[in-house]
Amino acid sequence: MVNIKNIYLTVTTIILGFMLAIQFQTVSEPEVRDTRDTWELREDLMTEKEIQSELLREIRANEDKLYKYEDERQHSKEQLLKETIEELKGEAGLKDINGPGIILHLNPIVTDYGRDLTFSSVSPYLLQRLINQLNMYGAIHISIDDQRIINTTVIRDIAGVTKVNGHSLNRFPIEIKVITGNIDDAERLYNRMKVSSVVDDFFIDNLYVELENPKEDIEIPAYQDTIRVRYMEPVEIEVGGDE
Repeated sequence: MVNIKNIYLTVTTIILGFMLAIQFQTVSEPEVRDTRDTWELREDLMTEKEIQSELLREIRANEDKLYKYEDERQHSKEQLLKETIEELKGEAGLKDINGPGIILHLNPIVTDYGRDLTFSSVSPYLLQRLINQLNMYGAIHISIDDQRIINTTVIRDIAGVTKVNGHSLNRFPIEIKVITGNIDDAERLYNRMKVSSVVDDFFIDNLYVELENPKEDIEIPAYQDTIRVRYMEPVEIEVGGDE
């Protein structure tokens, strides 16, 4: 009986001691409280606001950059379109163009007496052969008597007079301008035309071809007439669909 009481007393003492230890630990560790005064809190608030303002400035700067990039991208598209249109106009012969090339002159053959041999007109067939050979040897742009030669140019005989784009070739000398890609191409074209058989064929019409040395800069005028497009219609694009 005494042993049981001693056991109960021992257990009770241990429990009380544990509870006292916990209570003492709780009292010895006071609650941590914010001891900053009002000015320190204001300074911290101002610091946070400055950080926020800096972030907002960075966001606006990035938005401005994105807008600028988008504007430049849109502008570059428009600029590219304009450049493409100008390039196509040049290729189609709708604008004046300059570049390296050569100049040929068609002159009547003069007799020993200082008179021109009788001839009617320069042959459209020979002119077309000359143009074909110039193109084969590297010509990019050609004009005959300041008439720009394009894909739709017609060279034909009307009432005994050869006409180019409706322009009569009835005055001599007739000047033929040719523009090539670069001065080296112009040199090669000049050398080939010097030994070309088509040049000799003009003697049939009592004409001879005179070649000028290659030049760094030759100007060829634009095509003056209206280009008539036939058998072409604009493509209709369905809304929300493909062409």
